[in-house]
Amino acid sequence: MHPRNLRIEDYTYDLPDARIAQYPLQQRDASKLLIYTNGQIAEDTYSHLADHIPVNTLMVFNQTKVVHARLPFAKPTGGAIEIFCLEPHSSHSDIQTAMLQKGQVWWNCLVGSAKKWKDSITLTLPCPEAGFTLSATMVNKSESYYTIQLDWDNPDMTFAEVLHHAGKVPLPPYLNRLADVKDEERYQTIFAKDEGSVAAPTAGLHFTDAVMNELAAKDVDKAFVTLHVGAGTFKPVKSETMQEHDMHAEWIEVNASTIQQLLQHGDNKIVAVGTTSLRTLESLYWIGCKLFKGMAVDMEGIAINQWDAYEITDPCPKEEALNALLNHMAVNGTNKIVTRTRILIAPGYTFRIIDGLVTNFHQPQSTLLLLVSALIGENWRKVYGYAMAHDFRFLSYGDGSLLWKQK
Repeated sequence: MHPRNLRIEDYTYDLPDARIAQYPLQQRDASKLLIYTNGQIAEDTYSHLADHIPVNTLMVFNQTKVVHARLPFAKPTGGAIEIFCLEPHSSHSDIQTAMLQKGQVWWNCLVGSAKKWKDSITLTLPCPEAGFTLSATMVNKSESYYTIQLDWDNPDMTFAEVLHHAGKVPLPPYLNRLADVKDEERYQTIFAKDEGSVAAPTAGLHFTDAVMNELAAKDVDKAFVTLHVGAGTFKPVKSETMQEHDMHAEWIEVNASTIQQLLQHGDNKIVAVGTTSLRTLESLYWIGCKLFKGMAVDMEGIAINQWDAYEITDPCPKEEALNALLNHMAVNGTNKIVTRTRILIAPGYTFRIIDGLVTNFHQPQSTLLLLVSALIGENWRKVYGYAMAHDFRFLSYGDGSLLWKQK
């Protein structure tokens, strides 16, 4: 069956609110870890993850950093209007460039209480402790978001610095609470580097220096990619089949050195830490495959669209795809791939790069649950049933799993 015809109602389970972790554990690696291998389930904690990863495995982490995307503006009359920054307007070439802008940016945003905001009104957000005032002017409204012009009166500050001082941590909507001081640290991985996400790559939240050191001692190698997680990761599938679902696009950035690591690991296992890392790696394969086959690739726009992976006939070997990426970078005088992907990974997908996945437990009827089902088949029900029966905590601040691709 083509994934277009999948019915989302076939990918659901009962998730009581009480099973959604509202807060993280005090110790990151104390979270429970479910290990799934070819129908068999075992249980441990993240502190012992290295015991379950083979020698010479390459583990790939998403080094994106969550920004303070929630901006609490107020109208001149005092009414509250929250602006949630989604992604830079297309006038900026990529997220990193937009984050380094000084004085002004255009950003695509969600707006709370938008009906109370008349187009002619400029909103202000004073930040006297940081020495600037942030202003917001509505530029345009589309079906999915508003384009907002954001200006600040400190010419030395980048937009990344402005967000840090003016904004708040964007916790997932299903937590139904405001961020507190602890979230500043705990809703960020220890290897977060590239600012741009509005949600954490939550599988990485369980990793500590101790876990990383134990993996290194076992000769488990590590590599880093960047996928800036957008608010679309929480977008529910509302259509009856996937045919009508519009997969969200997200920015990815991968250095040539990471692609070389993927090549060097040959037949050794590759484990993606998080669905974001997995989507990045599999997108890399399809971008490289399109380049190898001489197909058009819109690097400036969206390089991989929703159904590309299911409609490209006669896919090339992994090595050819990865080398095509390196050749593309050499020809264009760059050392990294920066583009967007809308890849949808669902049952019927053939994995080209990864062998395993470290991931949390996902919402019912979500594209992330479809991804898990693509990896381990109908046994996703067995895995989620075990987690529910054995008091695992669910979603962003919950426990997690190590899932090996179904053979």
